[in-house]
Amino acid sequence: MLNQSLEMLVRRVVLGVFFLGLLILAWVVLGPFLVPVAWAGILAYVSWPGYHWLMTRLPGRPNVTAFLMTLLMTALLVLPMLWLLVVLEIELVGAYRAVTEQLARGPVQVPEVVRQLPGVGDWLHTYLQAVFADPAQIETQLRAWLGEGREAIFKLVGGVGRNALKFGLALLTLFFFYRDGVAVIGQARQVLFNFLGERVHAYIDAIGATTKAVVYGLVLTALAQGILAGLGYWGAGVEAPVALGAVTALIAFIPFGTPLVWVTISLWLLITGHTWEGIGLFLWGALVVSWVDNLIRPLVISGVTRIPFLLVMFGVLGGLTAFGLIGLFIGPVILAVLMAVWREWLEEQTEDQTA
Repeated sequence: MLNQSLEMLVRRVVLGVFFLGLLILAWVVLGPFLVPVAWAGILAYVSWPGYHWLMTRLPGRPNVTAFLMTLLMTALLVLPMLWLLVVLEIELVGAYRAVTEQLARGPVQVPEVVRQLPGVGDWLHTYLQAVFADPAQIETQLRAWLGEGREAIFKLVGGVGRNALKFGLALLTLFFFYRDGVAVIGQARQVLFNFLGERVHAYIDAIGATTKAVVYGLVLTALAQGILAGLGYWGAGVEAPVALGAVTALIAFIPFGTPLVWVTISLWLLITGHTWEGIGLFLWGALVVSWVDNLIRPLVISGVTRIPFLLVMFGVLGGLTAFGLIGLFIGPVILAVLMAVWREWLEEQTEDQTA
């Protein structure tokens, strides 16, 4: 009897070591493709309602439905990027000309209404006089920045070209996620059920709800703030409103990051003599643009996932630091699963104490 128990234990240890070795080898083999697979999984999950609608229109044709949906997602990703790159190139040149023309008119003067602000006006006037003392140097710096901006755009295009293989792999994976996603999720639930039991359903539901809420919350907030800020720039007569709106939308992925853009532009309008435009843009940014961040993001993310907004913000920033762009979505998902485990433990402890 003892020998049988020992033999069974040895078999389990050997099987466990063998399985662990396979997992390590699988990680080494699949490691370079994890990011494209993660992007494909996120895109498939958040766009699944659209795929389900298309599948009901084309029943019994999963390959055609998955191909059409993948083609649609490719267009939604690529075409806006190409349009934005063209607009950025045009508007950056226009913005450079507008700034150089403003500098050619002479030293920048702080409006009297701003200069009369106690404790701030005189300091701002002195600081700007020192900064704009040499317009030629500023123009040289602007040319350097414009060159760097163009170089960054070309690098972005080149980076897309260099990463075309990963992008293609993500789209290929997306196709199979559409076609076989239900079966894959079912198998994952069954495997995890063998290890975690009934609690696996709560964990998977937490992952799904958090992924959808984070993607919708971040993307909708960024788009809304970019569009509203762009309208404010256009109404204030700022050059390159589309480019600046796009920059605002990109920075909006970071919580409370958009004031870096519209406050700077408001100050530029003030010091260049467009007092009412600068004040109007500042009020528009404070009362409209920033309130979108304060309203949509907590409502969509925290309200759905039952995670405190502060924890969501830490998940976004920490995930961005640890994993790059994909970490914007992975970070909050990890914290959501942690919160689900935490709540389940608390509920089990409460039930045990009650019993």
